[in-house]
Amino acid sequence: MNLLLLVRLRKSPDEIAKGLALGVLVGMTPTFGFQMVIAVFLAFLLRENRIAALVGVWVTNPLTAPIIYALEYESGRLLLGLDRASLPTEFSFTAFKDLGFDVLLPLSVGGLIYGFLCAALAYALTLRLIPIVKTMRIRRWPRPRRPF
Repeated sequence: MNLLLLVRLRKSPDEIAKGLALGVLVGMTPTFGFQMVIAVFLAFLLRENRIAALVGVWVTNPLTAPIIYALEYESGRLLLGLDRASLPTEFSFTAFKDLGFDVLLPLSVGGLIYGFLCAALAYALTLRLIPIVKTMRIRRWPRPRRPF
């Protein structure tokens, strides 16, 4: 469905690829729940394709998000030289605020690194694949004939 939506856009492959790359970049950041709003806002500001940006955000969905965020957290943690965050022993606002920082900082660093890498890859692949896919003949769903 998403690929079909991208192919049917009446934009150049470069415009579609830029929008998709922007969406993938936003999708890889730890802004789950606000990613679509952020992607549309940035696409509007940068004058990129908003529909392609929305499609790109779906790189993180409920099935892929746990894997992507775990990989980003571990990579960011290793790059920053931090220990793994552990659950607090007391239930206070300060304990959870500190836990949030211990998780959010490595997750953000890893998210930006993977975001830029995946956005560059998405741009390059989309730029090459859109012209190929647009030349393919995609059959429509058969419609029942109405009697006269």
